[in-house]
Amino acid sequence: MNSNRKLTKAVLMPTIAVCACSIGWMSVASESLADAPVRDHDIVAEDYFSLAVVTSCAMSPDGEYVAYTDMRWEPPEETRNTDLWVVSTRTREPVRLTFERSNEGSPQWSPDGRWIYYTSNAKRAGEEKPPYDGKTQVWRIGVDGRDSRAITRVADGVGQYELAHDGKSLYYTTGKKNYDDDDWKSLREEFDSLTYGHGVVKTSQVWKLDLTTWRDEKLVDEKRVIGELAVSPDGRWLAMLTTPTEDLITNEGWSRVDLYDAKTKKIVSPPDKQWRADAPSPYGWLLGLAWSSNSRHFSFRVDFDGYPGEVFIATMGDDGPTGTHRLTRADEVYIAGDMMWHQGTDDFCFAAEDHARRRVYCVKDAGEEKQGQTVTLTPGDVVVQAFSLARSGDAAAAVISTITHPPDVFAATIAKTAGVAGASAGDTIGKPGPFERLTSVNPQVDAWKLPTIETVSWTSPDGTKVEGIMELPPDHEPGAKLPLIVEIHGGPTAASMLEMQFWIYGRVLMPARGWALLSANYRGSTGFGDKFLTELIGHKNDRDVADILSGVDALVERGIADPDKMAVMGWSNGGYLTNCLITRTDRFKAASSGAGVFDEFLQWLAEDTPGHVINFQQGFPWNAAEQMMKASALYNVDKVKTPTLIHVGESDPRCPPEHSRGLFRALHHYVKVPAELVVYPGEGHGLTKYTHRKAKMEWDVKWFDHHVLGKTDATEDASTDGAKPASGVD
Repeated sequence: MNSNRKLTKAVLMPTIAVCACSIGWMSVASESLADAPVRDHDIVAEDYFSLAVVTSCAMSPDGEYVAYTDMRWEPPEETRNTDLWVVSTRTREPVRLTFERSNEGSPQWSPDGRWIYYTSNAKRAGEEKPPYDGKTQVWRIGVDGRDSRAITRVADGVGQYELAHDGKSLYYTTGKKNYDDDDWKSLREEFDSLTYGHGVVKTSQVWKLDLTTWRDEKLVDEKRVIGELAVSPDGRWLAMLTTPTEDLITNEGWSRVDLYDAKTKKIVSPPDKQWRADAPSPYGWLLGLAWSSNSRHFSFRVDFDGYPGEVFIATMGDDGPTGTHRLTRADEVYIAGDMMWHQGTDDFCFAAEDHARRRVYCVKDAGEEKQGQTVTLTPGDVVVQAFSLARSGDAAAAVISTITHPPDVFAATIAKTAGVAGASAGDTIGKPGPFERLTSVNPQVDAWKLPTIETVSWTSPDGTKVEGIMELPPDHEPGAKLPLIVEIHGGPTAASMLEMQFWIYGRVLMPARGWALLSANYRGSTGFGDKFLTELIGHKNDRDVADILSGVDALVERGIADPDKMAVMGWSNGGYLTNCLITRTDRFKAASSGAGVFDEFLQWLAEDTPGHVINFQQGFPWNAAEQMMKASALYNVDKVKTPTLIHVGESDPRCPPEHSRGLFRALHHYVKVPAELVVYPGEGHGLTKYTHRKAKMEWDVKWFDHHVLGKTDATEDASTDGAKPASGVD
């Protein structure tokens, strides 16, 4: 996802998180009870498109400013636009720095705090040459918004980039088409417009640009694809995460850590036995490179489908890594998000999930195998989307969401340490002050009637404690039964978080319309310990289904959910579980299946990351066929009675549309169950266009209103715009 206390497990009892909750320590100093907003606006679907999303942050070296990226809808454009902003930690006044119709990202500060470097794919009409041809380049702008200029002007654009620690040079990657030198090379070159299974790869080169002479030098051209790079502060080493091809499948076990030595001009790779042969699965993804400030250590993470991710820390000698050890995760938190070293210390900080919260934790003396205490930098009921530490070592910034507001920028001071560039084991991160809110990028939310968002728990049939997020309408009266939406998160190696999450998959909107909503963190969800996470291995369409259905039973027994008015919905793995649930029960009056897997055999054959299937099914179609059949909804689809709405992107590589088309064919043509198929042209695994997201919400609302609440166009316009809350009545 840090006070000097050990992480503690959340109590597995119903816990309500209301507006006056335990996060008051993060509020802006000027806020008070007298300033409480008047919430008089009924949320409708169109409100979703008014939301801006803060996607990243970078704190200035002295802690005086925070640069951040702001993504929002700008009608009549179909897709969102991302701009670069900066906010002062003293005045809390945000300033927009970029205005192009483009996507800015990856902000990095110059060491003196004068400049912000960033990437942009700016495109201007009639321009066919960089930097305004729509290809990604590295740019620089003053903190005052002046003197914006393109730093790179590479014909095909740049990939990764990083500013040197001293600010004197810039490292970046470019792509170069290569053909395998085999018997078929000449044919591939002759028929270049065709797509081949292998043999044609756009590999990476690393260039170093001198920011004084403006001359560049090619450092690396190893015919591999570079997914990440990180330059050691002393400039000696360039760490890279590389794969043999651009195909995502090669991230699963074929990726490696490479280190370019500026002294010898050679590349070395540390032994990978710890995160390959000794790992629970050979199909791990490498990510998250970071260097300690003294260049003695670098770190990275390996993530898996179905297993906890782990951080590895390498210690450097004169000729390369001398050893690597695994970071111990206190209380088995699930590491997910930013990772970085605290300046002038051997303390390693990371974002991690714990019982539907995501906080920033710091491990003291992480460079040593006998690591120190783990402390929490951002305690409380918070969900940290991103964080950054000032180079001065005395300040931190974070993008934080809670149950009352979407992500905003916060900042805090950190007690200074005795750390210097050559950090010793005695130098550690100091105690943080309270995080204060610097921005309000969505002031309109202050007037919204928000649902009550709380955590609930129940016991699954096998005795396992399960938690989930429940949302209730803002005007709900205790004791009144409500129609229930069961919203299922994707992954499954993910979790529903304790936050206001207004999105197109049901949260916030459906409770605003009078529904209760339950999002179960079923077996396999992250943040509930390693055992809970891994118990889904070999048990898909089994323990996950039991966990969800027992959660529904609990809400019915507690008098919250009306058992005669229930629906289920989900996307990705949530769509898969929707498909599974409707083959197991007819208690749901309607279902919305989004990008859901229908057949595990087809999924292994067609998806872009098949390690997901191999991990969960513990094998391949030729040696785990029985398990794959049990995990697939296809082989019980004849039992379905639930009217089912099916959504899918036309070009989805993760959960290919053949699953959704097959489900529709089975239900509509053969099982004779009411079904509709909505295919979104040009879309991948997620919907990116305004009209597509709006259509998804409109279809879901009308489908549920009709099949669960019995509404028709003749009785009520079921449009999400201006619709009255259902409030549990017909």
